[in-house]
Amino acid sequence: MDYFAGIDVGALSTDAVILTAGSEVAAYSIVETGANSTDAAEEALAGVLAEAEIVRSQIKRIVATGYGRVSVPFADKRVTEISCHALGAYHLFPDTGTVIDIGGQDSKVIQVGEGGKVLNFTMNDKCAAGTGRFLEVMANKLQVALDEMGELSLRAGREVPISSVCTVFAESEVVSLVAQNHPTEEIIRGLHRSIVNRVWNMVKAVGVNGGVAMTGGVAKNRGVVALMEEKLGQSVHLHEEPQVVGALGAALLAWRASQSAG
Repeated sequence: MDYFAGIDVGALSTDAVILTAGSEVAAYSIVETGANSTDAAEEALAGVLAEAEIVRSQIKRIVATGYGRVSVPFADKRVTEISCHALGAYHLFPDTGTVIDIGGQDSKVIQVGEGGKVLNFTMNDKCAAGTGRFLEVMANKLQVALDEMGELSLRAGREVPISSVCTVFAESEVVSLVAQNHPTEEIIRGLHRSIVNRVWNMVKAVGVNGGVAMTGGVAKNRGVVALMEEKLGQSVHLHEEPQVVGALGAALLAWRASQSAG
């Protein structure tokens, strides 16, 4: 059987997905990108091959995406992550008209049309606010585990407003709030609200069209998702591992190219 792979090299993680010839997900893997994107891509591919229990020669085509896609020498093609997140989300949830992708170093809102085609998008790639990196910095400052922030936020009876939109200034604001003995969960909820408000401005710029899918690592944070759903007035689509949706889109493009070639 032929297989197809997508590699998404992001700022914080590198993700890989393998599809079967029938476009079914055979396996996926996530590794830290670290200092060398090429090594991370190799590690992610090796991990997903092991998970799928196949060898590299069975992969017919590989498409790379993400900011580090140029660092994947074994890719047959390189495609922007905008296209890949749109296609991946549409494949998973066919009523998707809007994708909210909050990654490690940037965030994007994508309007999606029939077949997963990108109709419009906007992104924040100039500032860490509104990204996973922002939450990572704040988790360290609050001395809580990053993957615990969502549950802590949901437990908060209220939220402490965070006025700063800059990560550096917000960090100082958090230190001050801790010194004032504000409960940690209320500070976290305020931080989540600041992320959602920032991304919401992007959502308004693109518009909400049909179902909404959230992708990227921050989509695993239930506190952020709950606040985003509150803003939208509707539930959002979430894959079991939202970090790999971009890699899934890349793998689908690899599969589609093979179909087109006959």
